Amino acid sequence: MEPITTFSGTCVALPIENIDTDQIIPARFLKATDKQGMGDNLFADWRYAANGQPNPDFPLNRPEAKGAQILVGGHNFGCGSSREHAPWALQGFGFRAVISTYFADIFRNNALKVGLLPIMVDPETHYQLVSMVEEDPTTPVTIDLEAQQVRLPDGQAISFPIDPFAKYCLVNGVDQLGFLQSQEAEIAAFEQQYGARINTGARG
Repeated sequence: MEPITTFSGTCVALPIENIDTDQIIPARFLKATDKQGMGDNLFADWRYAANGQPNPDFPLNRPEAKGAQILVGGHNFGCGSSREHAPWALQGFGFRAVISTYFADIFRNNALKVGLLPIMVDPETHYQLVSMVEEDPTTPVTIDLEAQQVRLPDGQAISFPIDPFAKYCLVNGVDQLGFLQSQEAEIAAFEQQYGARINTGARG
């Protein structure tokens, strides 16, 4: 998993409320078991017309969306069924972070586990970001995970919350399994000490 510390990038605004996981990645694409090619099907029912051609009016199909690393989504982003494929698809397109006023719990947890940063901001900040992107989609935004801040070009810094353990994993580029494996020596030492205490108690 790629570490996340500080990065800057442009944004795509999709301020639609209650975007569910079936819109993020429709169920017909869930047969895949890895991220390969998942980004091609992100928001497939919105990005493509019935004949398979890209919809030029959809934000992700506009030229300025190319290379964007931050998606500004609407309230209650990622609601609906649980599917790890949803953050995979967002990552596959190139997004490293999603900003919203609220995330569905399961989506937020799935995103954190695979290295996609969900950033929750207040409605005023969200409105400011959407307006900024609509006015000039080339405006860069900086994400500083270590400081837990979103920084705008005018110098404004917006703080955001994140679970400390999730932050540790993202900054160090490890998933939960990787973290456990890194603690193998400490776990073995604890088991040895705990076993010794149990055996001593049993003899007593």
